[in-house]
Amino acid sequence: QVQLVESGGGLVQAGDSLRLSCAASGMTFSRYNMGWFRQAPGKEREFVAAIRWTGSTHYVDSVKGRFTISRDDAKNTVYLLMNSLKLEDTAVYYCAAGLSSLYITDKRGFGSWGQGTQVTVSS
Repeated sequence: QVQLVESGGGLVQAGDSLRLSCAASGMTFSRYNMGWFRQAPGKEREFVAAIRWTGSTHYVDSVKGRFTISRDDAKNTVYLLMNSLKLEDTAVYYCAAGLSSLYITDKRGFGSWGQGTQVTVSS
């Protein structure tokens, strides 16, 4: 079955950068849309970024210009490069995989999820 394993989270200061990775297995990676979502304490899980199997990308407005999603189909891995991190970026970040052409910015578009990696931004 599909397995997604995130890595790269940690504790950083505001303004720092961090790169998350998500290694996928049990799937034909190149055919999947991949996404990153995050969930802060007491809040709903929210969309952050997605990259279609075609390579086109989507971002939530709050991270545009700061975050970059990319994929390496040869390595079955999707990345999220996060620059200029802010306190409000603190959350558990989840990797997701899906085949839907719709809902690319919505949880409904993704059927497989990783276990999450914690990102904490301090002042």
